[in-house]
Amino acid sequence: MTDTSPKTIRIGAGAGYSGDRIPPAVELADKGDLDYLVFECLAERTIALAQLERSQDARLGFDPLLRDRMEAVLLSCASKGVKIITNMGAANPQAAGEEVIKIARELGLARLKVAVVHGDDVLPLIHEQALTIMESGAALQSLGSSVLSANAYIGAEALVEALQRGADVVITGRVADPALFLAPLIHEFGWSMSDWQKMGQGTVIGHLLECAGQVTGGYFADPGYRDVPDLANLGFPFAEVSAEGHAIITKVEGSGGCVTVATCTAQLLYEIEDPASYLQPDVAADFSGVTLTQVAPNRVRVEGATGRQRPASLKVTVGHRDGFIGEGQISYAGLGAQARGQLALDVLRQRLDASGIQALDSRYELIGVNAIHGPSLAAGYEPYEVRARVAMRVTTRKEAERVANEVEAMYLNGPASGGGVTKSVREVIAAVSVLVPRDLVRTSVTTMEL
Repeated sequence: MTDTSPKTIRIGAGAGYSGDRIPPAVELADKGDLDYLVFECLAERTIALAQLERSQDARLGFDPLLRDRMEAVLLSCASKGVKIITNMGAANPQAAGEEVIKIARELGLARLKVAVVHGDDVLPLIHEQALTIMESGAALQSLGSSVLSANAYIGAEALVEALQRGADVVITGRVADPALFLAPLIHEFGWSMSDWQKMGQGTVIGHLLECAGQVTGGYFADPGYRDVPDLANLGFPFAEVSAEGHAIITKVEGSGGCVTVATCTAQLLYEIEDPASYLQPDVAADFSGVTLTQVAPNRVRVEGATGRQRPASLKVTVGHRDGFIGEGQISYAGLGAQARGQLALDVLRQRLDASGIQALDSRYELIGVNAIHGPSLAAGYEPYEVRARVAMRVTTRKEAERVANEVEAMYLNGPASGGGVTKSVREVIAAVSVLVPRDLVRTSVTTMEL
């Protein structure tokens, strides 16, 4: 008998950022009855830091948890025919692909085809263009030799090519987050990439899934106001998507968390400046008509997205060196804790001002009192314990070390009963954005097999 039932694709979100938890992805691989498992692991600065790592060791530059994630899910996905798509390639997708082949061999897999998407690294290109920094309006050339990396947000097209080549695992670098989820829908359903309504609907599905646990109650719980059941065992979401683009957001039966109109709404609004014009490499998506409907417990139907012609330009994240941060913290507790903490900050400010260090930015704050909202919204009560924190961004590592050391010196040179000092020095890798014509960005796909 011929199966005439409508085709539905199940796509799961295995990670929402680089350091995300791994057990929920294993749960999806084992129990989600998925067709695809997507790991979204790149943020604006993540890839710049990965480029810095690669510059120091050509074998590195991909996500540090790539091995852990693949060891956890690869056997299960291979046995169930679940394809994996991920941007864990970061600054070095080729090395990431080679690592996955190595892991597959160690796990005893008989076969595996890995496709690597190239082309998002556009560092040579930006040096040839007169580009403007979007955040400041300054010329990109003003950053001079501090520029470290430049990665364009590419779209779904190259990922679709990788799937068409029969890849079991697709590894990319910088790609628009929703495109990781849109690509398998284009591939499976044969959607035209100029069908702007389908591209818009596929993009809203990807947008809801891209942060994984955020749509199942993570970053949402507020006891007594927004209670989330079994948060300790938070499950990650997956979508059931039809060829028409109709979608249900849900999670594995019995997993922790919840999928509700409220959790989906919170994620829908995440990082959206203009809901009627959410600019992506694949489409100018329009979420203004999206509706979310609770059709059953932990099942929310998503519909109503559309879109328009995709932008002529691609966004590029440019990573650059921006000095060093010296930081130190020290705690005070008991009666008068806030007064002693404030005295420590006052003394540190005087000493650092007298040192001649030229601060690019600085923070003097009492954690638990004014570190988040500043002095204007400080609590109107006397806390029993506080933690004094000084952080200063400076030009050189040596200056940053002096800042951190001054805080440590409060042990014997500051108010009474300070303790628990921590200090750190780190280089600042900042990120800015520019736009480049999309026709200048060329992608390609290479494959390797076990």
